[in-house]
Amino acid sequence: MMRAPLEVPMEGLPDRVTIYEVGPRDGLQNESAIVPVEVKAAFVARLAEAGLTTIEATSFVHPKWVPQLADAEELLRRMERVPGVRYPVLVPNERGLDRALDLGVTDIAIFGSATETFARRNLNRSVDGSMEMFAPVVELARDNGLAVRAYLSMCFGDPWEGPVPVDQVVRHGARLLDLGCSELSLGDTIGVGTPGHVSALLEAFASAGVGPERLAVHFHDTYGQALANTLSALRAGVTVVDASTGGIGGCPYAKSATGNLATEDLVWMLNGLGVETGVDLESLVATSAWLAAELGRPSPSRVVQALSKEQPLSKGQPPSAEGGLSSEQALAEEEE
Repeated sequence: MMRAPLEVPMEGLPDRVTIYEVGPRDGLQNESAIVPVEVKAAFVARLAEAGLTTIEATSFVHPKWVPQLADAEELLRRMERVPGVRYPVLVPNERGLDRALDLGVTDIAIFGSATETFARRNLNRSVDGSMEMFAPVVELARDNGLAVRAYLSMCFGDPWEGPVPVDQVVRHGARLLDLGCSELSLGDTIGVGTPGHVSALLEAFASAGVGPERLAVHFHDTYGQALANTLSALRAGVTVVDASTGGIGGCPYAKSATGNLATEDLVWMLNGLGVETGVDLESLVATSAWLAAELGRPSPSRVVQALSKEQPLSKGQPPSAEGGLSSEQALAEEEE
């Protein structure tokens, strides 16, 4: 079996891409069974060992809305922070920021919406109201020397409002940057975007004075477009890509949002393109296989399935692609 792609570079791509790993937060937040905090801490540690340098650890959202992340404070106390690795935390409001500051967090993220319906369902307020809520959070965070990222969800489509106009996304995204955020992550929350749509949105941001150096992309793979969309973003100059180890995750407020772009699938593609990430793919696959066993199901990542299919699915061990024998193995046993 090939365990690495042939490196064949393409013109017009960045030399290096930073992977913004969202597995511990966005990946786990939709899990129905509560994942023990010691497993989460081990997950974060393994991600750092694999070479990821930005790992979004958790969120200070109210546990009523996302019970899976109710252990945020305990997790941050347990985590062993590796020098040179950033561990951002999502904060929804000033109270969340206060908790983050008390725990020595150095990077935070806020989560806005490009549509009114999702803003009201996710934040219980209008887009304008959410901007008013974020303003003092960003100001206080910057005053305390924290880096602030902004997520903008529903940038390509909304399950209630349908297609989202490009100018609307640019307008609300620019507002988040104007608050003082250093980076804006454009989210395809329900995975409906296509490469041409990605190019058009990034061109519109550029025309509005927001270059790719201030943008990141966050794709979901609902319709199998995440990698193609990522390549389109890279060709437009974006160098920060959000991904979730194992492809786990979704959005608790948008049921049509399936898994995130799998970090392993992204790394495989970038390795083949000769784009540096600093991530050890074998280590990452082993981590995903370990996590899949902890969660009790195979990883949805195609690369994890391919590279670990010879391993049994048992706790603490990598799963097979099918959770059992391959069709060839099964046929051979039948013939014996």
